Amino acid sequence: MSAKPKKDPLANLMAIPGVGKSTAQKLSDAGIKSAAGINKAGAKGLAKAGLGAVVSKKLLAAVAKKSATKAATKAKSTAKKAASKTKAAASKAKSTAKKAASKTKAAASKAAAAGQKVAEKTVSKTGNHKVKAEKSKDGRKGKTLKVPRSVKDMSWFKKK
Repeated sequence: MSAKPKKDPLANLMAIPGVGKSTAQKLSDAGIKSAAGINKAGAKGLAKAGLGAVVSKKLLAAVAKKSATKAATKAKSTAKKAASKTKAAASKAKSTAKKAASKTKAAASKAAAAGQKVAEKTVSKTGNHKVKAEKSKDGRKGKTLKVPRSVKDMSWFKKK
């Protein structure tokens, strides 16, 4: 097996815009190994490393721009994940609400059917009564007033 090629220690610094081989060597000799190190050192640390004020200013601006881009990308990714999770939660809540409504409707239907059966059973026990027609004694219009004698004669029982 062949040995893995070692990564150039200056490559990390040379990936920063405006940093060439000689600048990277100066930074490395001063103990600055990354963009975060450049940011931490600041203008005074870069001056101690042997860089001029103009170059230091450019490097700090490039590092700030790179970190701002990383932060923006990370924020965008986090926002996408949050939106996705929110959408999934809303979908789950909607599904749960639909299931609950369906179960409620089924229970109501079952209860109504049970009530209907009880009413029919009561009617069948009492026998078949007909509605007696009487004249209204309280002055209401119409010749007759129908008085129900059983549940079967009531208007709500006949509806289906």
